[in-house]
Amino acid sequence: MIQYPAAVNGVGTRVLAAGSGGDRHLVLVHGVGARCDRWNRNVDVLAAAGWNVHAIDLPGHGLAQKGDGPDYSVPGYARFVDGFLDLIGADNAVLVGTSLGGHTVATVTCERPERVQALVLVGSIGLIPWGAERRAATRGRLRDTSRSSIDNKLRLLVHDESLVTDAWLREEFLINNSPGAAESFAAIADYVADHIDDDVVGPRLAALQPRPPVLLIWGAQETAVPLETGEAAHRLIAGSELAVIDSASHAPYFEQPEEFNRVLLEFLDRAVPD
Repeated sequence: MIQYPAAVNGVGTRVLAAGSGGDRHLVLVHGVGARCDRWNRNVDVLAAAGWNVHAIDLPGHGLAQKGDGPDYSVPGYARFVDGFLDLIGADNAVLVGTSLGGHTVATVTCERPERVQALVLVGSIGLIPWGAERRAATRGRLRDTSRSSIDNKLRLLVHDESLVTDAWLREEFLINNSPGAAESFAAIADYVADHIDDDVVGPRLAALQPRPPVLLIWGAQETAVPLETGEAAHRLIAGSELAVIDSASHAPYFEQPEEFNRVLLEFLDRAVPD
């Protein structure tokens, strides 16, 4: 696995990548407050199975550009991912997104279905509306990058809270309080509170014809985006598959990487044959 800086649509970002070439591209997109190296337990394994794997920092996150300038809406992030496909010369790719990243790649699929070979949504938001009360409550949580708030967010990610180490917490705190981060998170928080339900993508995805194969992956102990949301999305999107990973919460790719990688690769063997 390597990492390198890149510019997508004029916005700086960081990419983790592995793979030996060819035209089988798989792009991994993180959720709000996270960064591309959340996928570091998946990238090399997926690449060893024959994929060119790319994990990117979304604007406002990780080592990507922060502060004024980037578009921090879901449609803006979707254009960023579409631009990244242009950057790497991928006519099409498998898109995998978690939480806000799932909302983002589902939007790319609805806007540019010809570019998406298969879609994988992991504990995704944006499939059904949040409602005014949840949107308003989320504004404050997203703006709060105090150490205690970040600790609570990390513990929401995993079923096994012993995974939340002091080193991980310190790194998250430093990155999410780096220059420009406060402005970025304020913009994301305002978008979520005021507009995210305008961009709900579940019904659009369900109506899309033709539609690429869709896999939904949820943690059995998910609390941030309850399993009921995944089950509702599975019923809504005809022909989709739903996989539930035990002993995992909002980040099954991180908490149970062996099972996650197995589920994903078996789906890709069916959905995107050589």
